[in-house]
Amino acid sequence: MEPILKKEEIAELLAAIKSGQVSTDLKGDDKRFSDVNVSPLNLFQMTGSSDEQHRIPNLDIILDAFAQNFSITLTNQLQRTFKITRTEINSIEFQDYLMSQKDAGAISVLNLEPLKNGALMVLDSELCFSLIEIMLGASTELAPIQLDRKPTTIELNVLKSIMTKACSDIDKALAQVIKIESSIVKIESNSRLVSIAEPDADVLVGRFKIKVGGLSGIFDIVFPTATLDPVRDQLRDLLTIKTVRQSGWQHLLIAKLKDMSTTVIAQSGTITLPVQKIMNFKKGDIINIDYDPNAPLKILVEDNLKFFAIPGTISGKKAIHLTGVYDPGE
Repeated sequence: MEPILKKEEIAELLAAIKSGQVSTDLKGDDKRFSDVNVSPLNLFQMTGSSDEQHRIPNLDIILDAFAQNFSITLTNQLQRTFKITRTEINSIEFQDYLMSQKDAGAISVLNLEPLKNGALMVLDSELCFSLIEIMLGASTELAPIQLDRKPTTIELNVLKSIMTKACSDIDKALAQVIKIESSIVKIESNSRLVSIAEPDADVLVGRFKIKVGGLSGIFDIVFPTATLDPVRDQLRDLLTIKTVRQSGWQHLLIAKLKDMSTTVIAQSGTITLPVQKIMNFKKGDIINIDYDPNAPLKILVEDNLKFFAIPGTISGKKAIHLTGVYDPGE
């Protein structure tokens, strides 16, 4: 093992290199490092790929739940059979995403209270006009509608009802992680008017394919990474035992158990007798019980000793006064 230089020796070596006394060029006969590929070190860049840096755990589960809910919503509202499939999740800079959406049909800006930064829902141009026609009663068997223009304000307002329904489905999908109340801030067709993050900020794009009859199109949900950062841990624990133990079922069962009825018995004493003797009992018989009248009563809950009490009356009715709690360790 080669010796490790001390701090003073390293300082002297750096000074010698800086003054030119020590050459940094490899000698012609020194082949130790000639075949080594050296990569520059960027101290300002995190290690790992972009996807690894910005990936939100279990986001695919949330988006798949949204796709299922939204397909049911569209089917019920428009009386057509819609199929929505998540196709991909990508991490990209916000400015790059907006540049790729110059031909988008309708872009909704969402407020995801209490989460910050919000989100976007984006319908491509072809799907945008097709949905408008379906909402106005057109058949899904028509050819896809391709218009060389942006949707008008009236057309965007027609689509607003669908976008509002999508907000409710986003709330349902995220309910297992956090309770949110999403709403539409505005709907635009110009991607330059929907800034929800800094241009170089990273966003997560969930892309879906919406199909109805012979028509299909692309639908995106765009979350800035900063929006989902506060719930990153909840999403990571979504499928763990810890989450199952802390799920709503546990709290629901505990609440219901507290309302259940149970039997409480104030017991003065007990006696053990043969069955034959019990069968021969008749009116007027006296049964001796091994019980001290001055001793506290035993209070049984579902036949288990839990408390001690003394008997009494309140307002002419029999009552007991708890004097202690049974401790099995005593």
